[in-house]
Amino acid sequence: MDYCLFKIFYESFLKTDFPSAGFERGTVKYFLPERDIMDVEEFAKSLGADVFGVADLELLRDYPVYPENLLDRFTRGIVIGVRLSDAVFDGLPETRPLYAKQYQVANDMLDRMAFEIARRIEKMGYNAIPIPASKTLKDLHWGSFISHKAIARAAGVGWIGKNLLLITEEFGPRIRMATILTNIPLDPGQPIKRRCSKCRECIESCIVNALREVDFEGYPKREDALDVDRCAEKLKEYASDPDIGFMVCGICVKICPWGRTKSYMND
Repeated sequence: MDYCLFKIFYESFLKTDFPSAGFERGTVKYFLPERDIMDVEEFAKSLGADVFGVADLELLRDYPVYPENLLDRFTRGIVIGVRLSDAVFDGLPETRPLYAKQYQVANDMLDRMAFEIARRIEKMGYNAIPIPASKTLKDLHWGSFISHKAIARAAGVGWIGKNLLLITEEFGPRIRMATILTNIPLDPGQPIKRRCSKCRECIESCIVNALREVDFEGYPKREDALDVDRCAEKLKEYASDPDIGFMVCGICVKICPWGRTKSYMND
């Protein structure tokens, strides 16, 4: 095909409206069948994800992230989660060493899953970056790149409880999460309202009295609802215990009624 014919063909191609999702006019590599986009959730579930959600990152443009331009190339946040053992939580505090090991395994599993999902999305022609399940940054006062909980709330996976954990209807707060930032055009979920009502069990059960009750609807300012340093000091104590070895406590996870039996919820 000579240059003139190619130019005519290409310009005609760019004016065509394709029904496939994700196509950006003038960028051939983004031509993607709808079935391939839907495959992302199926792929995540095949890797072992118990929780999957998609957030519209426009809802989080004012949320603190690191670096400050982290979200610039992305429009969607995919959150994945795995549930943790009810028996381990129900046995706390005696089972804290088991919780620490499960915490480690779940984080490693999520990091691997997020890595594989990001690779799959990039093979489709989109941008994607996996955010580790657990990675604190030294200059962010026990903060990280972005909050998985904030992504999950924006995706409608759950709501933020008075313990500042994500609470899901199915598993309560008994999950670990990771995030993939991407520009693949998945349909996002919608935030749901908080359902803690007048419950104060997490606040009253905190072993260092680090939780404070504040009035909020979406995602509260962390320093208003939690004495971060008081909580962290106790977690560092557990991390220094050779039987535990990680900054985990789990009491505010255990006590949440949404993570306990449905019969308890119906009492």
